[in-house]
Amino acid sequence: MLLAVRDLTVALPIGGRLVPIVESVSFTLGAREILGIVGESGSGKSVTSLAVMGLIDVPGARVSGSVRFRGRELVGLAPRAYRALRGREIAMIFQDPMTAFTPVYTVGRQIDEQIRAHQKISRTDARARTVRLLGDMGVPDPERVAGRHPHQLSGGLRQRAMIAMALSCNPALLIADEPTTALDVTVQAQILDLLRGLRREYGSSVLLITHDMGVVAETCDRTLVLYSGLVAERGPTGALFAQPGHPYTAALLDSIPPLHGPRPARLPSIPGSPPAPAERPAGCPFAPRCVYVQDSCAVRPPLVACGEQDVACVLPAEGRPLPPRFVSEMRA
Repeated sequence: MLLAVRDLTVALPIGGRLVPIVESVSFTLGAREILGIVGESGSGKSVTSLAVMGLIDVPGARVSGSVRFRGRELVGLAPRAYRALRGREIAMIFQDPMTAFTPVYTVGRQIDEQIRAHQKISRTDARARTVRLLGDMGVPDPERVAGRHPHQLSGGLRQRAMIAMALSCNPALLIADEPTTALDVTVQAQILDLLRGLRREYGSSVLLITHDMGVVAETCDRTLVLYSGLVAERGPTGALFAQPGHPYTAALLDSIPPLHGPRPARLPSIPGSPPAPAERPAGCPFAPRCVYVQDSCAVRPPLVACGEQDVACVLPAEGRPLPPRFVSEMRA
């Protein structure tokens, strides 16, 4: 097992107390596997990835649980040892390349620097590899782009340069936080092909963070659904899409335009909004938005086996499957 996360909890100081932003999140990632983490904004997807990377640097924050990479415990790892892993064995595509890149250096110099920090290679060879990587990302005139500063590039070019830097040392684990943000659908397809190619050519595993269920269906072997910092459901992508076990998962799937049959005049949506971390209810966090809420939802449900998935809901525990069109019924 390449990555094993167990009971990961990230608590940040809010209002004079530590509030768990992500709580008791567990998942595994095997070799050559792509795992998708999905959920609405604020569900804890990026915080989970930053915790795996050891990048939770908020004063007073507390990270607990276990994050084992190739059998090595990362929680509590010394900063110097973590720096040796980042870029070389674990790399990340950040959601906003404008803030991830240093504005005063060219993108080529920053990619060169990462390559030379982890490999014994000359400046000339590092630059040649940088230009080749940018070209592989579909960047036109990659040598010219390598000499540009981040603010001189379009959003799409910055994102491709960020992906090139993440791939520069052929990492075993690539964490992609919304890697197709600000890219048109054609380029999005190219980037997803690149991620799949990384698995084929280098045996790398990918942790893909997204809110796009279509991207998950096309790309991911398994899926982890987060809601309000908690695991709502996890399992093989095909099984999860065919028969979701959690009302939240079903609602996310129901909001996707259908590929077949009549098109709805308006796409369904989930009423309400996720609770703030400091206001998370003691029971099921989705209960205020769920049509199936009942007295037993006042106690937070544990993850239980439901077919091929693990689901944090009382319905599977009671043997009651969800209807195929959850939100349509909820709004009727």
